[in-house]
Amino acid sequence: MKSGNVVSESDGWKIVSSETHFQNDHLAVVTEETQSPARSKPRKWTVVHRKKAVVIAPMTPEGKIILIHQERIPIRAAIWEMPAGQIDDANDRDMDVIREVARRELREETGFELADGGELISLGDYFTSPGFTDEQGYFFLARPVRLGAEDHSRDESESILDCRAFSADELRRMIDDNEIRDANTLGMCARLVARGFLSFDRA
Repeated sequence: MKSGNVVSESDGWKIVSSETHFQNDHLAVVTEETQSPARSKPRKWTVVHRKKAVVIAPMTPEGKIILIHQERIPIRAAIWEMPAGQIDDANDRDMDVIREVARRELREETGFELADGGELISLGDYFTSPGFTDEQGYFFLARPVRLGAEDHSRDESESILDCRAFSADELRRMIDDNEIRDANTLGMCARLVARGFLSFDRA
């Protein structure tokens, strides 16, 4: 894979040396010796380079958010989360391409699509776990959505068990009860609340 290199020498960061330990189509494990703007002495750090990704919050006309219930092998559990997917070209920063990936993942994982007059709103980007990976995600709110003419077309590698719409009160309770516990969904909920698209205020 081509790593989505966030390090920019123009920002004062410099990679002195790099050793790749493992690489496939999805990620690369690399030990880099890096000089930062704040430290003249380079430091070694093992980094997992991953493709960029999109995370979508599908909102129904009633203001509910659609989540998928998906089995996740690394944690040996099925959890409720926002639909998401990787961007095949890790170096692609064309927002039109990224938006198209978001529309595709929405359709493939949930079977929903933007309704007539709907909009795909960019809510910025984030880093999933910057202590060890440069994986960067882009948040999108899709509203309103409707069930598409065709059902979902999920990848065989995915284990999506269910797809349901949840109210803001239900989402707040699920976060409070630790039912929602992946960084993508928690981060998306925080961004939606901060931007005023969702409210967790108690009555």
